[in-house]
Amino acid sequence: MDLTPSIPEAMRWLRQAMHDLQAAHNDIQHCCPDWVLFKVHQALGKALVAAVLCRGEAFEGHGGLMGVAQRLEAEEPELRGLVMGLQWLCDHGMDAKATQYPSYHPSPMIPSEAFPNVDEEAVLKQAEKVLKTLKEHVGRK
Repeated sequence: MDLTPSIPEAMRWLRQAMHDLQAAHNDIQHCCPDWVLFKVHQALGKALVAAVLCRGEAFEGHGGLMGVAQRLEAEEPELRGLVMGLQWLCDHGMDAKATQYPSYHPSPMIPSEAFPNVDEEAVLKQAEKVLKTLKEHVGRK
């Protein structure tokens, strides 16, 4: 993926992140918490790309979402709490693989059966907080 580190490119990624989060909202209470969690993961992944690009840096993505968040938080004081917000989401099921692939669950379970107790509204509320933090960060650049 060849991305031009710039504010316009960061804004483009941020727009898609917001669209992905809206798609997650559309899935609430439709018996598919796995898709809510996956779309939240996708939204925050794109928002993190935006946060890196707005700094004029190429996005390399080493360490996954948490690795990128840890680096950003260490270098940008206004992002304090970013890692904790993402960790909360991970602790509540946000994941790119476990939400999509049966091999991440004991047989015969599939992802759509693996997250029956997820509080989708709480997940989306936390995701909105993290996305707002990243959006404000990009907006200050």
